This record gives sequence, structure tokens and C-alpha cells, in this order.
Amino acid sequence: MQPNRPTPLRDVDPAIEAVLCCGHQQHRRRLLLASLLACTVVLLAVFGGAFDLPRYRDTLPTIVQLLGDACPPDFSRWPRWGRPLLDTLSMSVVGTCFGLIVAIPLGALAARNIAPSWLGSPVRLALNAIRSIPGLVWGIMFVAAVGFGPLPGILALASHSTGMLGKFCAEILEHVDAAPGNALRAQGVSPLGVLRFSVLPQILPRLVDVTLYRWEHNLRAATTLGVVGAGGIGLEIVTAFHLFEYQEASALILLLLGLVSVINVLGGRLRRHFVDGLAQP
Repeated sequence: MQPNRPTPLRDVDPAIEAVLCCGHQQHRRRLLLASLLACTVVLLAVFGGAFDLPRYRDTLPTIVQLLGDACPPDFSRWPRWGRPLLDTLSMSVVGTCFGLIVAIPLGALAARNIAPSWLGSPVRLALNAIRSIPGLVWGIMFVAAVGFGPLPGILALASHSTGMLGKFCAEILEHVDAAPGNALRAQGVSPLGVLRFSVLPQILPRLVDVTLYRWEHNLRAATTLGVVGAGGIGLEIVTAFHLFEYQEASALILLLLGLVSVINVLGGRLRRHFVDGLAQP
């Protein structure tokens, strides 16, 4: 009895050979795509000066000197920081809420499974245009329109949040499973009942999740808006740096980090308790 030998390549089933050939082609395409992506990143890094080694010569000593000038942090003016902190917090909360209120209907109109293409395409284009404008640019526009203070910061965060949350709302609605709603309609349930018992349980957990993430992002973005005159703790940090008060600036940064950490912890707890509760059948 002769031992088993590997089947020659010419005896391989044509269907299996076609699958193997297709797999090799896909592997080559992936390698080519990864190579092109790597080359693009390297070229962009060269264009941006990332490989300009002489510019790194004094980087570490300069950073060490700045850190030395900023230590120890100076908290002597802490009684005056309550209002800027409240301004920053109000900008993040109100800007997120205003953006969500506008984003929900726009997201519904942008969803491909809800609105017709003649209506959804312009809405999607508008959302893309809104979120493509940086928050600082929105801040400059609203500072020029309504003056200095937290109000332009609120409007700037609300505008950018509308574009981002509107996109998320549209994607969430597009991934809604239609089967539960069809089953309810077959039993004579009204459209309001289908919305209540089929659509909302599917979209609310993800909608709450992205809203909480957006709030955390807006808290940090509200700080940068102080550069353009929107007030808040960001303006205090910029002023301290302009006056070379590095110790006070470091104290403000630590205060901001503490606030962001508290918000992250609260957001995580809300996400675990509220979102998990909504996701339960």
C-alpha cells in the first residue's frame, strides 16, 4: 500500500483554486494599500518638518526650563477662578444641549432610510459643512457677532456639536433594525407606539453615549475658545502665559485637569448606569 501523497496542484478543484487566487489578489491589494498609506504618512511628515532633526536640538532643555519656571504652582488667586470655571462648565453643558436639540431633527432628515434623497443629500451636505469649520473659527465669528463672554462660546460649541451629533444621529437611525417595528405594525400598533417600543430602545443608548462623549470634548474645547475672547478658564490661562506668570498658569492647568477628570468620572458613571439600563430589554 503506497503512502498518501499531497495532491498535485493540477488536480486541485477549480473552485478551490479560484478562491485561493482571489485570496492572493486581496492580500496583494491590502499590501499595496498599506504601502501607499505608509508612503503618504512619511511624505506628509517630511512636508511638516517632522524629520528636521536640528529643530529638536533644544526641545528637551526648553521644556525642562519651562517646567522649572512653572513649579511650584501658584494657587494664591484661587478665589477669582470660580467664575471662569463656571463659565467654562456652562459653555460645555449648554453648547452640547443646544447642539443636540438641533442635531436630532437634522439627523433624522439626513438618514437615508427615513428621508428621500432629494432632501437627505442637502442636509448631509449642510452637516458636513458645519462640522468642517473648526470650533475656533466659529468662536471668532460669534465673538464678532455678539461680543465677548460665554455666549459666543456656547454658540460656537453648539454649532460644531450640531454637525458632529447630527452625523451620529443619522448613522444611528440608519442602523435601526426594522424587524421589531414591522412586527408591531403587523399587530396594529400605531406609528407612535412603534417609535416608543421599537425605535427609541434601539437609538437611545447610543445617542446618550455619543452625547456624553461630546460633552467631555466640549469641556476641553471650551478652554481653547478663551483664546478668541469667549472667556472661561482658557482666557485666564492665556493671560497668565502672556504675563509670564508660569506658576499661576500651571495652577490653572492643574485645576482644569481636575475638572476634566471629575467630568470624565461622572460621564463614565452616567454611561454605565443610564446607557446599560436603556440597553436592557
